Amino acid sequence: MFKQSFVAVALVSVFSQGVMASDSKGQILVLLSSESEMQLQEGKTISTGYYLNEFGVPADAFIQAGYELVLATPKGNAPVVDQKSVTTDYFGGSAAEMQRIKEVIAAIPGIDDTLSLREILDGGLAQYKAVFIPGGHAPLIDLANNPEVGKILTHFNANAKPTAAICHGPIALLSPQQNPMAFQQGLIEQTNPKASDWIYAGYKMTIFSNSEEAVFEGSLDGKKLQYYPGQAMQQAGGNMQYAADWTSNVVVDRELITGQNPFSDKALAAEVLKQLAAK
Repeated sequence: MFKQSFVAVALVSVFSQGVMASDSKGQILVLLSSESEMQLQEGKTISTGYYLNEFGVPADAFIQAGYELVLATPKGNAPVVDQKSVTTDYFGGSAAEMQRIKEVIAAIPGIDDTLSLREILDGGLAQYKAVFIPGGHAPLIDLANNPEVGKILTHFNANAKPTAAICHGPIALLSPQQNPMAFQQGLIEQTNPKASDWIYAGYKMTIFSNSEEAVFEGSLDGKKLQYYPGQAMQQAGGNMQYAADWTSNVVVDRELITGQNPFSDKALAAEVLKQLAAK
């Protein structure tokens, strides 16, 4: 039994934004992690989730442009915000803008009860104009190694539909290969794994850089990540493109749109809307 019907999703009109259903330009699928605690080395853990601005700023831009958002997680549960992202540092120092984005997210239909990836696949993917994957470290847990994510992304790749991911979100791009779970385990065990039949091999892309990750890791009181996402994407065969740390950087290659860090939020949203307008 679906927790929310696809008919209901299709009829959602984002009334809080003043957009009528009849005016909708279509649906954008948003893939979020189900998880809120990530394993580190030596059995240690860290609280995680989605980054507030990385989800909310593009979501706001898509809604304002007339698109409906359909939210999905592996388990079909409510995604959790990473409290480390609830800071005005990512909102130009504006507490009012941060609060506004919080309210935008709270008003998105399904935010407290998302569809599961299985429900998304069972309902078909043809209706979605684009797919968007916000960051935060949580995607490393259940989107980077997920065959269902792989099936979803393969559809968007095969149909040349905009596929956008920001900061740590691009780690989900590792899922459309033969055995994403084995690849990730090889990364953790440092066995020099090889990606097999990876659909994004050779694509230009970006992700949170190794140097940016080192700064983040340095804030963990000696705890260590299981692997660095930038190293993982390079290992898989991504053509990695980085700008200076903590500066906006969006890389576009065919249908793939990736943003390097939290400060790439507005530019990434603008590129997605540009591609959608060209369709």
